[in-house]
Amino acid sequence: MTHIVCVKQVPDPETRVKINPDTNTLVREGVPSILNPFDQFALEECIRVKNKIGGKITAVSMGPLQARTTLLKCLALGADEAVLLSDNLFAGSDTFTTSYILSVAIKKIKDFDIVFCGQQAIDGDTGQVGPELAHHLGISQVTYVEEIISIDERKSVVKSISDEGYKIVEAKLPVLLAMSPPSSFKPSNPPLRNILQAKQKKFINWDAKKLGIDETRCGLAGSPTRVIRIYPPPLKKKGIIFKEEPEVACKKVVEELLGKGVLK
Repeated sequence: MTHIVCVKQVPDPETRVKINPDTNTLVREGVPSILNPFDQFALEECIRVKNKIGGKITAVSMGPLQARTTLLKCLALGADEAVLLSDNLFAGSDTFTTSYILSVAIKKIKDFDIVFCGQQAIDGDTGQVGPELAHHLGISQVTYVEEIISIDERKSVVKSISDEGYKIVEAKLPVLLAMSPPSSFKPSNPPLRNILQAKQKKFINWDAKKLGIDETRCGLAGSPTRVIRIYPPPLKKKGIIFKEEPEVACKKVVEELLGKGVLK
């Protein structure tokens, strides 16, 4: 079996993000980045599936050249090969265009059984790429997957979280599973030996030309949606600390709230 895992390099949430004022997109070059936690959960679940039923794992990511470090981590965690989709033409792609580019790469890889991806990325937080990718590939999908119950050569059985609780969903292969980690999930860190071995694994770089992609469907120009404005959240200001006895402190808190018009 062949398993595809789509991953994304996202800005480290501990870092102040920067916005390109001309394109209204995040500045990713030179910004400390991490593997999207939702995608790491998807990868680790895929590795568990491989350990049970065998197969090969290909990690795929679209992004600038620095996304190579994220794919190397995927290889160190247990992926067998990595594919980086990087081209200036891809810059500024919205979710629909991103999913289209990913689908072209996956079709180029050919024989796949399961596509794993995170339910969403912590930077865009849209949850759209997985379902749109399934649309472009023409396969079924299951979203908000918290647990893989069983997978064989014909079908998958998974636990999907919903507002009312959860559902047990059976889907024929090929299928796309959009994974949503439970609160108990703790991302693994690969040992040094695996990090060194990762550099010896197969690593593929594809640009628009090598993909043979329709360039009019790439980047900002090929995106059907437009971001009118994007901005980072304001920095949190240091709060007021009251060190008096509880009774006095409570009185001062009320006075502070009254002064700011929060209480009337």
